[in-house]
Amino acid sequence: MFQLNSIALLQFKNYTNRNFVFPEKVVAICGKNGVGKTNILDAIHYLCFTKSYFSSSDAVNVQQGAKGFRIDGNFTRNGNDENLVCILRENGKKEFSVNGELYDKFSKHIGLYPCVVIAPDDAVLITGGSEERRSFIDALISQLDPEYLKQLILYNKLLQQRNSFLKTAAERGALDESLLAVLDEQLIPAGNFLFNKRRDAMVAFLPKVKRLYTDIARREEPLSLLYESRLLEASFEELLQASRQKDIALQRTTLGVHRDDITLQLGSQPFKNIASQGQRKSLLFALKLTELEVLTQEKKFPPLLLLDDVFEKLDEDRISNLLAQVCGEKGGQVFITDTNRDRITQHMEAIHTPFHLIEL
Repeated sequence: MFQLNSIALLQFKNYTNRNFVFPEKVVAICGKNGVGKTNILDAIHYLCFTKSYFSSSDAVNVQQGAKGFRIDGNFTRNGNDENLVCILRENGKKEFSVNGELYDKFSKHIGLYPCVVIAPDDAVLITGGSEERRSFIDALISQLDPEYLKQLILYNKLLQQRNSFLKTAAERGALDESLLAVLDEQLIPAGNFLFNKRRDAMVAFLPKVKRLYTDIARREEPLSLLYESRLLEASFEELLQASRQKDIALQRTTLGVHRDDITLQLGSQPFKNIASQGQRKSLLFALKLTELEVLTQEKKFPPLLLLDDVFEKLDEDRISNLLAQVCGEKGGQVFITDTNRDRITQHMEAIHTPFHLIEL
């Protein structure tokens, strides 16, 4: 069992000092736009990932006029009651503790309290560039494998060092080949580790996404999903050697796992170019719900599912199908935001699922 029982927000976004309790497995948070529905979901994400889902800066989440925030959550996990606290101090330092024990590295927390978010801006997974889909892959595997996250952090650090070295060499007009070789030797093992983990994960993951997309769309479509990496064609060492002169000229590392992608196609054309709004939404749900399924299988309990304003562009049948799938007996705790109280109430009653309603 994995459930968030309550959360307390102090100087977090629009909440000065507010407590919420979550006695049911399904929690509906209703209210007009701008009243703070999404802010509750973001606070939950902070407790699961030590950071915001919607912004890269902690400072922007401090209530206007205040100098820090505190998020306090009480969970039940594997039969144990656990207290998680995230604090942003006045000096900008962030602290995170579980049952009073502070983390020395936030990365140690990732994967212990799994969570999946579906929000309107997630459409960039379908319409955006490769970075968005890479981040999605990384977030999934990092929740499953702590060593993956460790190697990802290392790779990004080494990549930044290599790029800085290339830029400095260009500015000085002199390149130390031996030092570049050392950087390559350090970068290659981390890159190979990430590639092998991604390749193996995607071999199992992408067919599941395709099957779920078909279920959601309720018809067969010529959808193609492929993991794309230049390391499928050659070793990382060979790629770095082949691109060395180009890297020197452009002052950055042009090949490597930091360029990996998932190619999405419908027939022979890019999915985003010809897919309808409904098809895009269906593929987004398929990706996210497959993530939910994989995490459930690996963790032996379902993650938290945060659904932020996902019903606005769905027809009634799709809403019912989605809720029936994620709010069933085998599902975990679900938090849903909606502007329409009657809509969410009618749908929850239709699938005979008890729920807790929070009106803001």
